[in-house]
Amino acid sequence: MIPTKEAFEKALAARHGAQLQERFSAASVVICGAGGLGSNVALSLARAGVGNIHLIDFDTVDISNLNRQQYLPEQIGKPKADTLRENLLRVSPYINITSHNVKLTAENIPELLAPYPIICEAFDKADQKAMLVNTVLEHFPDKYLISGNGMAGTDSANMITTRRITSRFYLCGDGVSNVDDGLPLISARVAVCAAHQATIILRIIGEETLSL
Repeated sequence: MIPTKEAFEKALAARHGAQLQERFSAASVVICGAGGLGSNVALSLARAGVGNIHLIDFDTVDISNLNRQQYLPEQIGKPKADTLRENLLRVSPYINITSHNVKLTAENIPELLAPYPIICEAFDKADQKAMLVNTVLEHFPDKYLISGNGMAGTDSANMITTRRITSRFYLCGDGVSNVDDGLPLISARVAVCAAHQATIILRIIGEETLSL
């Protein structure tokens, strides 16, 4: 039996405090990429009761994704954005989660990301990360941007940090490891980087003084 919306809200408020939970519930975040980073960021935000989450990804679930991404074997071949939405609604059934199966480009980013005050970059490839970051910084200097850079390999998770690049741009990761160098992608280390991204997003929503 699924608890009522009121029961969910009461439980979250008991854990987070009523004022902070009100901010979470009213917040809106777009997650660009629904892979290792994006699916784990989305799960953390959904569990926190963030009220409006939009997922963007053009890819489908592959067996190689299952070691670190929030999908199930029976979901192989399905669109990632739509499938992640279904999975998140099982975790947090009363929040607003939307999905868009499209590849983000420098041409469509200004339109597709315009409605969202907080943008999470969660791409796999370095060139796509750079494209999104540069386009967002050019078109939306007043929006918050949280990006991931460096979570491959098996080095200590303590090397993964959150850095404040500008007043509204945060970079999470170790800054050096790269899967293109032949390093593996391990679920725990990817999840640590995603947790850094989710944490700074929740801090932004909570309007904390963000001194890192």
